[in-house]
Amino acid sequence: MISTPPSSRQYLFQLPVLVAALGYFVDMYDIFLFSVVRVPSLKALGVTGDDLLHEGVFLLDMQLSGLVIGGVLWGVLGDKRGRLSVLFGSILLYSVANIANGLVENLTQYAVLRFIAGVGLAGELGAGITLVAEILPKQLRSYGSILVATMGVLGAITAYFVADLFAWRMSYYVGGGLGLLLLVLRVNVFESGLYEKLKMQSVQRGNFLQLFTNPKSLRKYILAILMGIPLWFVVGILITFSPEFGRHAGLVEPIVAGKAVMLAFAGQSVGDIVSGLLSQRLQSRKKAIRVFILLSFAMMLVYLLVPIHGTSQFYFFCVCLGFCNGYWTLFIVLAAELFGTNLRATVATSVPNFVRGATVPLTWLFVNLKPSLGLTYGPLLIGGVVVLFSLFALHFLEETFLKDMNYVEE
Repeated sequence: MISTPPSSRQYLFQLPVLVAALGYFVDMYDIFLFSVVRVPSLKALGVTGDDLLHEGVFLLDMQLSGLVIGGVLWGVLGDKRGRLSVLFGSILLYSVANIANGLVENLTQYAVLRFIAGVGLAGELGAGITLVAEILPKQLRSYGSILVATMGVLGAITAYFVADLFAWRMSYYVGGGLGLLLLVLRVNVFESGLYEKLKMQSVQRGNFLQLFTNPKSLRKYILAILMGIPLWFVVGILITFSPEFGRHAGLVEPIVAGKAVMLAFAGQSVGDIVSGLLSQRLQSRKKAIRVFILLSFAMMLVYLLVPIHGTSQFYFFCVCLGFCNGYWTLFIVLAAELFGTNLRATVATSVPNFVRGATVPLTWLFVNLKPSLGLTYGPLLIGGVVVLFSLFALHFLEETFLKDMNYVEE
């Protein structure tokens, strides 16, 4: 009896792909929950006035520092012990930390738990994208990125609505509960076939230092990180601190950070779909990403320079910024495709978290340029530089659209 090959739909909606997508849902829920509850949670802990910005930056930096450290730890573990070990371990750590986040009584506890939650979350997206890239046929990887990205952005939108319905502490409890529920769903997920084959070979796996001792690998790694930094300049500064930008624009009605985040990621959900389809149409990762980087820079100029006459216009600009930022998962797919199976999880997990972590020096620049350049020309200078570097990096990276994933990094 001749078996019928699986259809494209069957490939896309198999359990590991769906569970990876749900992992990104939880990932995005937590990362942007803090942007939503930053002001009410800090006020509840006694922070007022200008300290809301400075303490908010500090807590965001703690979370992002956790993501950077966790990105390396979980990435190495994903190549040494398997993709599933990361998907289980990272979500468990995140869930416990997030529930504890709802119990904090002071800023020190808040900072420590934001760091731990960041470490936990760091493994979700990279391990999920690695699993999807290795399971799906090469002609369907763009569609896989669309599915994962869409679920992730829905997580950010859910964070807004949960925070709107419940107090900030309950919002953290919900995030932890979602993580534990996802842990149960992962019981029947199977490991990547490419990774199972790799284990039978005498090849060194998950050697993070190999990225720095091999000049070719180091070059690809650095270029991949530089390519993605504009994404988190938009998210970590322009959207997260939208209330401050709204006041600077002279708006009487205050901008609600949570609403700005929700609208930006609603826009990004559409952008992720469009960038994935564009990549499929052009048969190219690089061309689609280049289009979106240029669109993103154009929208930065609009956001920072065009006079704003009301909150509706401001929120519309947030939607547009989000749409132009809609190449996040496509960028991670490209990073995963750049490296062999023995280093793929290390790269796909650490690269996006180094990009997220780049928000730490960017927010430092943002705060320190504010007295001299203000909230218009300071961010404009930072945004222009990171976009220039990203276009430069993208130019020198190889095209990976039709690249076979069954190879190892020497």
